[in-house]
Amino acid sequence: MAATQRVALVTGASSGIGKATATALATAGFAVIGTGRHTRGLTPPAGVTFLDLDIADDHSADTAVRQVIDRFGRIDVLVNNAGIGSAGAVEENSVTQARNVFDINVFGVMRMTKAALPHMRAQGSGRVINISSVLGLVPQPYMALYVAAKHAIEGYSESVDHEVREHGVRVLLVEPAYTRTGFDTNAAQPDTPLAVYAQRRRVFDEVIAAAMKVGDDPAVVAEVVVAAATDPKPKLRYTAGPLARRMRTLRRLAPAGTFDKGIRKFNRMPV
Repeated sequence: MAATQRVALVTGASSGIGKATATALATAGFAVIGTGRHTRGLTPPAGVTFLDLDIADDHSADTAVRQVIDRFGRIDVLVNNAGIGSAGAVEENSVTQARNVFDINVFGVMRMTKAALPHMRAQGSGRVINISSVLGLVPQPYMALYVAAKHAIEGYSESVDHEVREHGVRVLLVEPAYTRTGFDTNAAQPDTPLAVYAQRRRVFDEVIAAAMKVGDDPAVVAEVVVAAATDPKPKLRYTAGPLARRMRTLRRLAPAGTFDKGIRKFNRMPV
């Protein structure tokens, strides 16, 4: 590694947005460590080193960061991308299932951030980039657990950014909309399904599948992550793709009643 080469750690880098992000950062000149729960046998993209990591485990998070520091001497960018989707009406999701979604999507981000921050603070620089979602800004019926987790990441990131900015560290948010990945097929399905929601859930599945089919390429999100990692004057929030930008604008400017009707129309729900 060149003496001045920046180091990026990307969680959930074995597929989708994480893989595209790891590739884009390597192309941008970073030494990149990409993580997954089980990376043995996987071929990493050019310029990327794979590392096993379970973000739901405190020891695993601490160990991964320590291994990166031991090998590369620093971490300049941490991209918290790993996560899990969820589906079903909230009445169909047990509290145990909710805990699992939060343990990965919220506490996983917190574990990795807490593990990396001391090193960034000591070196006087660094960026934590949290992959949020446009669903961190707007509601989505039948994805309440996922939406709640992303809303939590929005508030957490903005608050921590204020705490660490004076130490040369920034905590930034990248907010994609629907992206062409396996997200919908890999989402956690309701563990206590109810017949009363079955038809509406089928409609939801069709809506999300159609949205994912025409969604952004993961490379679109990766390009925005690189911008967040390299901007001389970074912004707190980066929307990724035209739909995310439109939704953010509508949330801010549209009358509440109009926005509410738009959400129900998109989800083919009675207005």
